[in-house]
Amino acid sequence: MSFIKPQFHHPALPKNKVGYTKADYEGSISTLCAGCGHDSISAAIVQACYEIDLEPHKLAKISGIGCSSKTPAYFLNNSHGFNSVHGRMPSVATGAYMANRDLIYLGVSGDGDTASIGMGQFVHAVRRNLNMVYIVMNNGCYGLTKGQDSATADVGSINKEGSENPFQGIDLCSLAIELGATFVARSFSGDKHQLVPLIKAAMSHPGFAFLDVISPCVTFNNNKGSTKSYDYVREHIDATSELDFVPIHSEITIDYEEGKSVLAPLHDGSLLHLHKLAAGWDPTDRKSVIDLLQTAKSAGDIPTGLLYLDMNTRNLHDLMKTAKKPLNSMNESELCPGGAVLEGINAGFR
Repeated sequence: MSFIKPQFHHPALPKNKVGYTKADYEGSISTLCAGCGHDSISAAIVQACYEIDLEPHKLAKISGIGCSSKTPAYFLNNSHGFNSVHGRMPSVATGAYMANRDLIYLGVSGDGDTASIGMGQFVHAVRRNLNMVYIVMNNGCYGLTKGQDSATADVGSINKEGSENPFQGIDLCSLAIELGATFVARSFSGDKHQLVPLIKAAMSHPGFAFLDVISPCVTFNNNKGSTKSYDYVREHIDATSELDFVPIHSEITIDYEEGKSVLAPLHDGSLLHLHKLAAGWDPTDRKSVIDLLQTAKSAGDIPTGLLYLDMNTRNLHDLMKTAKKPLNSMNESELCPGGAVLEGINAGFR
């Protein structure tokens, strides 16, 4: 059940360059638990879309099943949307993207939806470099079924009932990098200043952009001993960089100090400005990032920020050499060129 917000807004609210107020990017009133980190992520998505002057109808939001997958109802009411079955969001996103490459695809998932039932789907979306933003709202538990440990719960983490998790947790960032993801970042739902520019940069990246956002479950996994609680994350968070997203239409004025700052150009001409804080870390070097993640895991630290970026990426349409024109805008003669063409294709396989 969702509750609709009042349609009236103050006429003097500021508008972005495409004529929308921030309220125009919101959705229904959230029915999640008060204090849920997922609502903070929804607010960050709203802020990011407003700041990049996105026209809502140019974005498709897709989700699976779980607390996280309810959140698309709470942002971007005027966008396209599809709520799929448990763990199957990547398949729907793949089909939609292959049919219409002109939209921005925003996939929202949870640690159960991605790291358990949806793992096989997630793996293939990554390795195909599907051009989408994939956000995992990671709370380490199944919030809709009374808080059982999920596959991302850290070994030794203690749940609300006092039970200790005996299994190694899956590090989705390490897995995404190993599989060939071209944009990998981690953030915290309570760090809006870091999360908003990461979402903006992910939306400008021409390939699979993965964001693992630790989002504490205030009902089942915010207790002492949980490694996904607000207190634990705040005590162990370790930012790799300070970052800002610089749109193509903005004047670029950046203080650059050799060895400490990085300017990462994105495909549309916008820039991601990184001021490096982590020693020995290079966001363009996969080995450097994997070493950083493994070292942090051993120490119990949580590195956040942009972890890895491949600036020479080729997305799924480029890899498959598909038509530049979206399928939904083609006419019958383009979609079905006739028997002679089909016969020529078949002859090529004989």
